[in-house]
Amino acid sequence: MCARPDREDHPGMSRMTGMVALVTGASKGLGRAVAAAYAREGASLVLCARGQAGLEAAAAECRGLGADVLPVVADIAVAADRERLVSRALDRFGRVDVLVNNASTLGPVPLPLLADIDPDAFDEVVRVDLVAPFLLARAVVGAMLMHSFGVLINVSSDAAVEAYPGWGAYTAAKAGLDGLTRVWAAELAGSGVRAVSIDPGDMDTEMHRAALPDDDPAGLARPDDVAEAFVRLVVAEADGVRRRATELGEAAR
Repeated sequence: MCARPDREDHPGMSRMTGMVALVTGASKGLGRAVAAAYAREGASLVLCARGQAGLEAAAAECRGLGADVLPVVADIAVAADRERLVSRALDRFGRVDVLVNNASTLGPVPLPLLADIDPDAFDEVVRVDLVAPFLLARAVVGAMLMHSFGVLINVSSDAAVEAYPGWGAYTAAKAGLDGLTRVWAAELAGSGVRAVSIDPGDMDTEMHRAALPDDDPAGLARPDDVAEAFVRLVVAEADGVRRRATELGEAAR
């Protein structure tokens, strides 16, 4: 059993009271929805995104829900920005209990075939979607181990396990992220720190619209409806390395 952050459980207490969560890509879409869900559950938040206006709006929303929020404008693909993000998080809160590696990029759209993609564009997708999540996890896992509690959550995709023409760079990065998560989980076993990847499914987000503009949004999940699965990954200590949001939703019923 993980040693949770210091807290006393009382009936009606929010499920993440006493925890500190760092969420990347928090200014819109799934990241913003997860941040709001964590705020409702009592977590303190470190929110990261590249755009200041959207990030400040997300932070204001979470403060309105009662959360202590530290917004940090940063590009996770830039080493100096990552270092500043983690340093400010630890300076402010002294710990990071939950890391949600949500920020990602598709690369150029319309999505090019592998034979046509610019190598620099391929490299950018891998740096943002695979290398940066690894380096952020590496930067916070030491503090998690010191407290014998932590959850590394990597946002995956069905593209990690299915072959979709045009999605080559994204698929390579997300498949790598799943593999990385499995190794984190194996290496951290028994420490109180868990590593999980989650496929949130198809959602009505800006990224989905950019990739598949002809999809009917009525048939897509809303990020707010998926966010509860991210709470359950933390508080219900969901087992397994790769999970689907729909599975966690079914478990909640």
